[in-house]
Amino acid sequence: MSKQKAAASGPEVELYDKLIATIPGLERKGAANPYTAVNGNMFTLLHESRLAIRLPEDTREEFLKKYKTKLYASYGAVMSEYVAVPDTLLKRTNELKKYLECSYEYTKTLKPKSSKKNS
Repeated sequence: MSKQKAAASGPEVELYDKLIATIPGLERKGAANPYTAVNGNMFTLLHESRLAIRLPEDTREEFLKKYKTKLYASYGAVMSEYVAVPDTLLKRTNELKKYLECSYEYTKTLKPKSSKKNS
């Protein structure tokens, strides 16, 4: 028997979906752990109600200083290209939108990853 994880829900998921909707055609993936990806490269992740956004180095440094936050860490591992988005900023879609757009454009420049899944 396989166990399915419950679909993520709650105010953070609603805010995340609102943010994703600011880029026409962008699709949220993942039921239990929502994320976005382009060419097989993830660029946002909502995990345990915490949003991470992948940013290029210059924008990442600016974001870390401006919002007094840190690189995103999950299960004790730091995701070096991802910033932890403060909860208060997740509520400000218009302000966060420019970082999502930057992340999307940056990730499109990365080498595509294979989308083959093991059976």
